[in-house]
Amino acid sequence: MTPAVQLKSSNLLKKVMRNYFRSLSDAPKIAWCTSVGPAELLRAFGFEVYFPENHGALIGATRKASDYIPASFNLGFSSHVCSYTTSDIGAYIRKETPLEKHYGLQSIPKPDLIVYNTNQCREVQDWFGFFAREFNCPIAGIEPPRHVDQVSKQDIKYVAEQFKAIIPACEKASGQKFDLQKFNHTLQLSAEATLLWQKVLATAKHIPAPFSFFDACIHMGPIVVLRGTGVAKDYYQSLLDELNAYVDKNIGLLNTPHSRIFWDGMPIWGKLRYLSDLFLDNQSVVIASTYCNSWIFEDFDPAKPFESCALAYTKIFINRSENAKMDMLKHWINEFEIEGMIFHDAQTCFNNSNARFGMPQRLKTETGIPTLVIEGDLNDLRFFSEGQSTTKIETFLEQIASREVEYK
Repeated sequence: MTPAVQLKSSNLLKKVMRNYFRSLSDAPKIAWCTSVGPAELLRAFGFEVYFPENHGALIGATRKASDYIPASFNLGFSSHVCSYTTSDIGAYIRKETPLEKHYGLQSIPKPDLIVYNTNQCREVQDWFGFFAREFNCPIAGIEPPRHVDQVSKQDIKYVAEQFKAIIPACEKASGQKFDLQKFNHTLQLSAEATLLWQKVLATAKHIPAPFSFFDACIHMGPIVVLRGTGVAKDYYQSLLDELNAYVDKNIGLLNTPHSRIFWDGMPIWGKLRYLSDLFLDNQSVVIASTYCNSWIFEDFDPAKPFESCALAYTKIFINRSENAKMDMLKHWINEFEIEGMIFHDAQTCFNNSNARFGMPQRLKTETGIPTLVIEGDLNDLRFFSEGQSTTKIETFLEQIASREVEYK
């Protein structure tokens, strides 16, 4: 089904992302960073910042992961390890990258510094460590407390000190001294962009929703790779203006009665279009997710740059306890008027799969919202059965529709 909303901002997005990737080819200094890592601090030193997780997602979206993953097995990486990691390393071993076809880059950019944050998972440490050895490159890491109920003052102090501890490595690799004013500036730009991203996602609260989870997976590119720049801020202002125009005209992706679904966990990158069409064809829109909320940092504060970064990067959903996650999900269910929850149990992403310890059942018991678990993976499509998943999703949506009729 063709949705009623056709975003003109998609053309601007292509230009923004093309310019970003092409800037990597002639950047004087490049730092690698995890997607929910200290990009603002790195940009304050003049680094152009590259995100291997974004590259991993591109490999998944172009359905090339199965070509690359086996190459990493020869180095001892398990088939159960994050498929971002194994596909990215496998592509490097085979000297291939989808960046060549899409952006004209012959290879991934060589790093002058590699920085990671284990707030998402420990695999990034091993993943980035592999490339630090390959490129004989300095590497620095931030390792916050994991699975926290609430982020304490002690946690903030501990993580803030780790942010400060990577400054000498940044100074040495960049050839520039730390400038607090520059850090405050990049943090302010990031704060403004991330709040615009929050407003973009919030347009899906409207009935009918003009924006879906699958749209967000595409349009989240700048908030990942261009945080701390005016480009990201300008892009999300443009996208928000377009979406608000649809809201004002009461136009949504579906303008007929439909169910409103929440997606927990990673996207299935190689099946985004298929899944989007599947839900629309069944009169349903996946309007919100845990994943895309990962780049909303309401706590950024240039007046307290290190402490606010420590808080913002530690309190993200994936880094929280089961109890905290349950509270956050309940909040989103109410905020977005959710009628059904999909839990994606990604087989190589243990850290961002929340269906393995009874959370779907507990959430259904406590909220009355129907839940469904879909098995798959972020990149490795061998774990995803299209036929089985289609049957499960269609049956689930039929049950929700019947439930709505029953309660009317």
